[in-house]
Amino acid sequence: MFSISYSNQAHKFLKKGEKILIIRLLEKIERLKTEQVPHDSKVLEGSNKVFRVRVGNYRILYEIYYEESLIVIVKIEKRSKAYD
Repeated sequence: MFSISYSNQAHKFLKKGEKILIIRLLEKIERLKTEQVPHDSKVLEGSNKVFRVRVGNYRILYEIYYEESLIVIVKIEKRSKAYD
């Protein structure tokens, strides 16, 4: 089973967001522990190790480190701002 680590941006987003949205995001993140690349995830263009997964209008960008069994949540943001 993989462990989860959060970037500063992702941690701040989870602290300030709406409770219902945060619950949905955390459920999706918890699923990543057992299924690192779910069927609805995609690799970002121009990067071979950053994946994205959707939660409504929000995107979770994450990297997988198989050697350390670690998933790093790089960014959580609305779709319109996620890829900046």
